Amino acid sequence: MVAVVVPEEFVVAFNGFLVGPDDVGYDEVRAVHNGLVDRRPGLIARCHNVADVRDAVAFGREAGLEISVRGGGHNVAGRAVTDGGLMIDLSLMRGVDVDPGRRRARAQGGVTWNEYNRVTHAYGQATTGGVISTTGVAGLTLGGGMGWLMGKYGLSIDNLGAVELVTADGAVRVVDEEHEPDLFWALRGGGGNFGVAASLEFVTHPLDTILGGLLAHPLAAANDVISRYRQFATEMSDDVTAYCALTHAPDGSGMKLCAMPVCHAGTIADAEAELRPLREFGPPAMDLVAPMPYPAVNTMLDNGFPRGALNYWRSAFFTDLSDAAIQALVDAYEAVPSPMTAIIIENLHGAACRVDPAATAFPHREPGFNLALAGQWADPADTEVNMQWVRDTLAALEPYTGSRTYMNYAADDEADRIDATYGPNLDRLRDAKRRYDPDNVFHLNQNIPPA
Repeated sequence: MVAVVVPEEFVVAFNGFLVGPDDVGYDEVRAVHNGLVDRRPGLIARCHNVADVRDAVAFGREAGLEISVRGGGHNVAGRAVTDGGLMIDLSLMRGVDVDPGRRRARAQGGVTWNEYNRVTHAYGQATTGGVISTTGVAGLTLGGGMGWLMGKYGLSIDNLGAVELVTADGAVRVVDEEHEPDLFWALRGGGGNFGVAASLEFVTHPLDTILGGLLAHPLAAANDVISRYRQFATEMSDDVTAYCALTHAPDGSGMKLCAMPVCHAGTIADAEAELRPLREFGPPAMDLVAPMPYPAVNTMLDNGFPRGALNYWRSAFFTDLSDAAIQALVDAYEAVPSPMTAIIIENLHGAACRVDPAATAFPHREPGFNLALAGQWADPADTEVNMQWVRDTLAALEPYTGSRTYMNYAADDEADRIDATYGPNLDRLRDAKRRYDPDNVFHLNQNIPPA
């Protein structure tokens, strides 16, 4: 690796830490959530504030270095890490400020949803976030932001009020509906293509306790359980977000399960009544549904997605979650090679679907079901067999899925699916890319080439 020469004036002005390949802690800092990613940046700029971000972008451009941006570092594609270039690391920027009177919260670019939820909950407030608490706020949001409250309050991008963005020209821009609205449109679903999100401001909603938890059945009952979930999804109110997953028991027994994680954000009385048919169906072998603080529901699946595990994910939207599709899911999971892998069905409904597909860059606003094939394993020797299982399963489900895909689940080898990610919004995104990043400085992402 060619050493990166850092000018003295950059070193003196920078408030954070500059970490090179020979420095203590380099291997720890360059690592992201997906243990399959093993890239070696020439320099890591660990920023403390927006001025650090601005100076790092300027230095990277002047030095001709490839630039990557790490927020939470959770995205499985691993594009937060460059090989040989400059990694702009926001993980030290972890501040969350809440203005409960305005119902607004501001999160810096390195904040995770666990941190965001903990602070906003102190004020009895919440915003739609992810379902795994270690996920970064910025990355999930810029890609769309499906989460526990999307039925009631929409996606994370539907709650985004402003972004403090450092663009490729080194400018610091506060972007919202009134200031550079075209760029704000692009940021709501266009990912990291347009700059570095130093902070994001969200609308918050009054929320304290929810009814949530996990229902689980043996895999032998999966056909009936998924069919019941499919029916329930057509009946449930906006207050409910429910998933269905084929997974393994967390006790290490190797038992395969069909599980339904649920979250009801209405009153406890309404929640008990609405979820009762789902809880009585079967009945489940395990019912862990109970009243809990909202942040707790966001952590209940964390142990199933440990940092450092090897990951390969693919996704697609179902065109028809038919009985034949359900059988194909069950058949695939019968042959799954890793007990860490899960097949997840997500339901998009309610407020998330009452937004015009052209109103934000995120175009997937039709009610229905999304598929996430979350391939995960521990031993590098098992990499090929696990990756092939994910590919084979996606191929087996092709008769029941369309070309659309959710950017936040895109694998590192899916750059050719950009049309499927953005559909009719791609031309407008490419025009925004041409205006704000014509040289494609920010290309280590699900990249949108400039028009």
